[in-house]
Amino acid sequence: MTRNQTVSLAIAAVLAALAAGWMVGRAGHDEAAPAAADAPTAERRVLYYRNPMGLPDTSPVPKKDPMGMDYIPVYASDEPVSDAGTVALSPGKIQTLGVRTEPVRRSQLASLVRASGTVEIDETRQYAIAPRFEGWVEHLYANQTGMQVSAGQPLMAVYSPQLAAARQEFRLADAAARRLAQSDPASAASMERLREAARTRLQNWEISGAQLGGQGGSDNMVLTSPANAVVIEKPIIQGARFQPGETILRLADLSTVWIMAKVPAMQAADIAVGQPARFETETLPGQSFAGEVTFVQPVVDAASRTVDVRVALPNPTGDLRPNLFGTVLLEQPSRQPVLSVPRSAVLDSGARQTVLVQTGPGRFAPREVTIGRRAGDRIEILDGVAEGEEVVVSANFLIDAESNLKAALEGFGAASEETGATGPSAPSEAPHASHETRSADPHAGHSPVPVTPPVADDGGASPHEGH
Repeated sequence: MTRNQTVSLAIAAVLAALAAGWMVGRAGHDEAAPAAADAPTAERRVLYYRNPMGLPDTSPVPKKDPMGMDYIPVYASDEPVSDAGTVALSPGKIQTLGVRTEPVRRSQLASLVRASGTVEIDETRQYAIAPRFEGWVEHLYANQTGMQVSAGQPLMAVYSPQLAAARQEFRLADAAARRLAQSDPASAASMERLREAARTRLQNWEISGAQLGGQGGSDNMVLTSPANAVVIEKPIIQGARFQPGETILRLADLSTVWIMAKVPAMQAADIAVGQPARFETETLPGQSFAGEVTFVQPVVDAASRTVDVRVALPNPTGDLRPNLFGTVLLEQPSRQPVLSVPRSAVLDSGARQTVLVQTGPGRFAPREVTIGRRAGDRIEILDGVAEGEEVVVSANFLIDAESNLKAALEGFGAASEETGATGPSAPSEAPHASHETRSADPHAGHSPVPVTPPVADDGGASPHEGH
């Protein structure tokens, strides 16, 4: 064989080997491809079906939306393994739902409690004109309810026989004591004792000073105002008779008034005497009256579940009239900086409080927290989150609903897998056990199964063969 022929045969052999290898590899690849394609399909498990338009609506079974579009299945392999209840949202869905987050920050909570309040008269600045003797009103100067009176201004002139007799006795005893002081000291001493007895009786009737002997010898007595005040009650009229201790006029000093505020019991815990307060009312728009808390009722009103808080306000102009209704703003002093989140971030179910924490881009996980006091639009967080973590403050109700649904579906899927893993094994063992029992006991049941004799090891025929 020539050299050229030898080279040609070698090249042909090499090409044949290459072709055979290529065909074998192609066949192996084609057989492996379906297996590789089928592997993830077997592992993909549908968690739920979501709305095709991105709305926060899911279904555990296939369904269609009102437009006839099929809900899109969400597989377990579409989301990485995470904690129960964690929700993953695409950027488009986050924008559609309007999800917003804010970081947990440390700040001072200067709370402002708003409560309804009513203007009332200062109980310590009310005065009752109630003479301790019997008499008649000779002349009534303060004859109008609501009339302004000044301290020392005459209110009325009254006549009393008892008062006139006591005054006459005081005047006579005083004059006799002065006249007998030089000539008859013993009689003068008796007159002095009589004068002091009359003085004591008049002082018990709240009559002293220049009123003891009367003014110009008149038996009438003029009652004056004890302070700058307003006549709020006038049950007496001119010429009327009054009894000892009967209130014939009632006055009130309105230079300082009280505001009685109804504060919810939950917000009244931190209110203390001396803290600042403001009062506003629609009757006086644009005006704000500053005062301070003077008393906090220690008993909760059983009907309204509120605590009465008393605020004292100066009222120099008299604009704050009794029974005026308005709003009390109680400014609680700020404490040390604490962790806080917006009120909208806390989902309060009554039994527990949770927030949705952003654990990654588009991933939100529910977390239970312990809340403290409320201050304005923020809530103190005592435990559950750390400073700087992002919490959802908008659309968190929708995310929380999807989180609860996902957790329920995951729990249902886990229960189904456990049932499927343990269910088939029990029936497979039952027939086997029954067959062994029936084979071992030929008398069990009504149809005993005969036992087949073993075949001889030497390959010989059975003893019954041929019969």
